[in-house]
Amino acid sequence: QVQVVESGGGSVQAGGSLRLSCAASGYPYSSNCMGWFRQAPGKEREGVAAIYSGGGRSAYADSVKGRFTIARDNAKNTLYLQMNTLKPEDTAVYYCAAGLRAGWSRRPLQSGAYAYWGQGTQVTVSS
Repeated sequence: QVQVVESGGGSVQAGGSLRLSCAASGYPYSSNCMGWFRQAPGKEREGVAAIYSGGGRSAYADSVKGRFTIARDNAKNTLYLQMNTLKPEDTAVYYCAAGLRAGWSRRPLQSGAYAYWGQGTQVTVSS
């Protein structure tokens, strides 16, 4: 059974930092791309960052480039998202995604690319 569980969300003031974690199990974690998505109230889910299996290649949404860093620890089957210089517009539920579907490797920031999703963790940034 595949399990994807996020943690680390919370409330922070603008300019602050948070680190999200995602523990994944039940599928070949180390051989797959994983990503972080977010969804704000009234908005569509958007891709934030993705990282390929070796950890050397990653992709970011323009809105978070230079502020967010995605990383993975294959030995621990854990994905991370370090979020710095947070802004109120970063407020959203953040989701971890795993299990990249065949044919989607060039589109890792699209939600249709992934088969497995976590329940989400709330991030709130106040001004």
